[in-house]
Amino acid sequence: MEKEKRLNFREEKLYFSDLSGRYITVAIGNSYVEGKDLILGLADSLEFLKTVPDESVKLVVTSPPYNIGKVYEERVKLEEYLNYQRKVAEECKRIITEDGSIAWEVGNYIYNGEIFPLDYFFYRIFKEELGLKMRNRIIWRFGHGLHASKRFSGRYETISWFTKSDHYTFNLDAVRVPQKYPGKTSYKGRNHGRPSGNPLGKNPEDVWDIVLQDWEEQIWDIPNVKSNHPEKTIHPAQFPIELVQRLILALTNENDTVLDPFGGVGSSALAALLLNRRAISVDRDENYTMIALERVKALVNGTLKIRKIGTRIYVPTGKEKVAKIPKEWLKNESS
Repeated sequence: MEKEKRLNFREEKLYFSDLSGRYITVAIGNSYVEGKDLILGLADSLEFLKTVPDESVKLVVTSPPYNIGKVYEERVKLEEYLNYQRKVAEECKRIITEDGSIAWEVGNYIYNGEIFPLDYFFYRIFKEELGLKMRNRIIWRFGHGLHASKRFSGRYETISWFTKSDHYTFNLDAVRVPQKYPGKTSYKGRNHGRPSGNPLGKNPEDVWDIVLQDWEEQIWDIPNVKSNHPEKTIHPAQFPIELVQRLILALTNENDTVLDPFGGVGSSALAALLLNRRAISVDRDENYTMIALERVKALVNGTLKIRKIGTRIYVPTGKEKVAKIPKEWLKNESS
């Protein structure tokens, strides 16, 4: 019976529309299948992960449910939520390679108006319990969201990057950013008068200032996926493809495998496929899984709508209607 359950999957071969003969092999089912470009796991995350071989994944990247009562989750006590997530984390550690990484993006759990930063709890799981090594705590800041009335409105979430060992993949050249002063020269020593920077760009700094073209500083100013975002689907908490692409570029190489245990509508999988990586996306919701498949089909057909990596944040000119002060406010001021 267990064997029959694990063989419950179907396969497709999706050809690109550019007539190049390229194609993506896709498997859809409740367990891992060897040798596919994309696996869409339609299953509980923990149960699916148990079928994935040891050290077969280079990067686990995800944004798990926050236990705040979204339509795709059942709100439970925080301890129960963390117990399940701990089991998932244990499996993620098992399946990543010795030079692999885990990138865990979370926000806050909210109870009775009090916030509980989830990255604090996950740090304890990944570092203190599982012994992984934290390399960065990245702030992802976005400019839009719900407006709070009893506290400051939340406009950022965190990405905790952990590695299994000290010998991990980090592709610095793939994520370099332009030099702020490319003409700067060394002022002393044997390199006096010569350019002091790297011609490929600088190593992104650990700073808290926003530079729009400098995405790999420790504040990443990438818009979240709201109603006017080109990637928007019916999912209420959708991961931007651009955010995942930047992690994939830095932490994996071509043909490596990227897995998202809470894949939703497949944004992480799409980011991986766009960068010539293999992808595994797991979600227990069949509707979301089928949307993920349709988005992959749009990718090979050339019709997938995405926000291109590095696109600048839109800044209003002041002439737009929404950027002008409402007449009603002006009337109130004059009275």
